[in-house]
Amino acid sequence: MMAPLKSVLDFLTNTKRPSPTAAVSSPVELKKKILSLNRSTAPFQIIDGSSEGVDLIAEWKIVDAKWYQIFAKAGLHDVFKIYMKFDSAKKEVRAKDKRFTVEWEAGVPRISLTASGFSGQMYSKEFGKAYAFTEELKYGEVYTYKFNTTEIKAPIQKAVTESGWTYKGTVFGGL
Repeated sequence: MMAPLKSVLDFLTNTKRPSPTAAVSSPVELKKKILSLNRSTAPFQIIDGSSEGVDLIAEWKIVDAKWYQIFAKAGLHDVFKIYMKFDSAKKEVRAKDKRFTVEWEAGVPRISLTASGFSGQMYSKEFGKAYAFTEELKYGEVYTYKFNTTEIKAPIQKAVTESGWTYKGTVFGGL
């Protein structure tokens, strides 16, 4: 494939390639490296995806008690997940984004698939602040939030490419 066309397709599919000098990790090492991105302070988590027929799933911590009130206050109704499947022969992590709708009931999230649905590569950035009377009865900022899909994708892509693998975003078809 011609280099300019390959670059355009990589851009459109959010594909990231490793450095030619990057050492290639085994699938087990790669999975450990991606899972090591989990931390309690992050608004996302990476979990085993075998129940969904994939290797890993990255998702917002929308059902985590520490985070769901932030998501609810922010009024977020769309959440996305990244489904990842390893192709050992090609040294690729094939990734597909899916959007879900969140319905809030008494401040607790209930996740359901959107009727319109979305599958492919998604970029989303949501942010805001809320002002109200505080506990000290002063008017001021009560919370601020920022949710950016790059916040989940970038560290995963870096872990993949540093491991000598390609992060290949899929737009059409399966993983």
